[in-house]
Amino acid sequence: MTGANFLLECGANSKILIDCGMVQGERFDEEMNREPFPYEPASIQVLIITHAHLDHVGRIPKLVKDGFRGVIYSTPQTKALAELVLNDAAGILAFEAKQDGTLPLYDLNDVHAVFPLWRAIPYHERLDITPDVSIFLKDAGHILGSAMVEVSISLTAPPLLAGGALPRSLRSSGDSSHPSGGANDGLVQLKILFTGDLGNSPAPLLKDTEAIGDIDYLIMESVYGDRNHESKERRASEFERIIKETINRGGTLVIPAFSIDRTQLLLYELNNMVEQKRISSVPIFVDSPMATKATEIYASNTELFNARVRDQMAKGDNIFDFPKLEFTVSQNESRDIEKMKGAKIILAGSGMSVGGRVIGHEEFYLPDAKNTILLVGYQTIGSLGRRLAEGAKKVHIHDRKIQVHAKIETLYGYSAHKDSDHLVEFVSTATNRLKEVFVTMGEPKASMHLAQRINDELEVKAAVPQLGDIVDL
Repeated sequence: MTGANFLLECGANSKILIDCGMVQGERFDEEMNREPFPYEPASIQVLIITHAHLDHVGRIPKLVKDGFRGVIYSTPQTKALAELVLNDAAGILAFEAKQDGTLPLYDLNDVHAVFPLWRAIPYHERLDITPDVSIFLKDAGHILGSAMVEVSISLTAPPLLAGGALPRSLRSSGDSSHPSGGANDGLVQLKILFTGDLGNSPAPLLKDTEAIGDIDYLIMESVYGDRNHESKERRASEFERIIKETINRGGTLVIPAFSIDRTQLLLYELNNMVEQKRISSVPIFVDSPMATKATEIYASNTELFNARVRDQMAKGDNIFDFPKLEFTVSQNESRDIEKMKGAKIILAGSGMSVGGRVIGHEEFYLPDAKNTILLVGYQTIGSLGRRLAEGAKKVHIHDRKIQVHAKIETLYGYSAHKDSDHLVEFVSTATNRLKEVFVTMGEPKASMHLAQRINDELEVKAAVPQLGDIVDL
C-alpha cells in the first residue's frame, strides 16, 4: 500500500527506479523500512520521483546512504517539497530512535547528501536519461508538482519486423509534443506510464489529471479502487455541517491533515466559508511547521493552480490569509492552543496520525464529547487514524490509555486520490495500443476490485502484482 518503489531494467544498459518511499503503518518507522533493498543501490543510474509524499520519497536518504550515486529527477515543486518532507522525517526518526534506544534509519546528514544528486525538470519536456531511455512528465493532479512518468524505451526491431510494417502496439504515436520516433531507423519504442498517485479531479486547487494517451503498459495506483467518494457538493456541505456543529457545542475541531496539499486545500475551503460568512469566525490554527513552509511553496507556484482559483486570486483574494487564521511554528505556540478556551479549529499533521503534533492534540481532545476529530483522507492499516475511523473506544497515545468520547467524522471526498469510478475513467483515456495494466499501491481488496473492473468494463488485461514480483515486458 505504501513504500512505492519500482525497478525498471532495460537489458544490461539501464536500471531505473521510480519512487523510493517509506512504508507507513502503526509506527512512523516500520521495520520493513530497515530491510536491505532488493537490488544493489550503487547499480541504479536514475531515480525518478513522482511526488513529494513520504510514501514516495521517504527512503531516498537510505538509498543514498546505501550507495546510490545516480541522478534524481522530478519537477521543481516536488524537489522543493521533498526537502521539507525529508528534513521533517529525519527529526521524527531521531526522536523515535532515541525513545527505542536504536540508531535512526537516517539522519540530517544523509538527507543533505540527497540534494546534490537531484535535478529539477518541467512538465512536458522529453529528456534522455540513458542511451536507450527517455522520460516525459505529465501532470497527475495529485499534489503540487505531482507527475506521471511516461518512459519510452528504444528497442532494436526484431529481424522479422525490420524493414517491414510494425504492429500497431510498437508504431510511433505521431504525437508531435514528444516524438516517439523509431520506426524508420530500425528502432521501435516501448512506452510505459507510471502514474504515481492520481489526483481527485476536478480538485479545488490544482489542474486536472492529464489523459494517458498512446502507451503500451500502465502501472497505476489503486488506493480507492473499490470505493467512490461522496460528491463534491456533499463533501462541502458536510464539512460546513461538521464545523457548525462543533462550534455550537463550544468544542474544538481537530483535523489530522497531510502538510502537503490537504492542508492547503482545506485552507482554501475555510477561506471561502469565512469570507462568505457561512461559518462563525473562530480561531483557525495550522499547527505544523512543515505545513507552513509547504503553504509558502504553494503560494509561490500559483501557475499550477486551476483557472478558477487563479481568477479568484487575480481579483485580490489571498486564499491562504484570512481573519483569525494563525500559523504556529514553535512547540510553545502549539501548547498554547490547548490553553485557549472556546471553539476553534486545528489542522495538524500527520494525516494518518502516525506522528507529528496532531498526536498531542488527539491525546488532549479525544476524551471530551464536545470535540470532533475529522479524518479527511486514507488511513493506513495499523495507524491511529485507522483505529479511530473503525470506531475504537479506547486508544493508546504516548503510553496512555485514552477514552474516545469526541465525535469521529470522516470525509473521504477530500482525498487527493481518484475513487474507483474515476480510476476506471482514467484508464479509458488510453488508446487501444494499451496492452496491460498493472494495478498497484492499494490494499489487496481495492487492487483486485479495480483490476476486475478494468478487465470487465474496458476489456483491457489487468493484473495485481505482489511485492517482489518481476514482470517481463
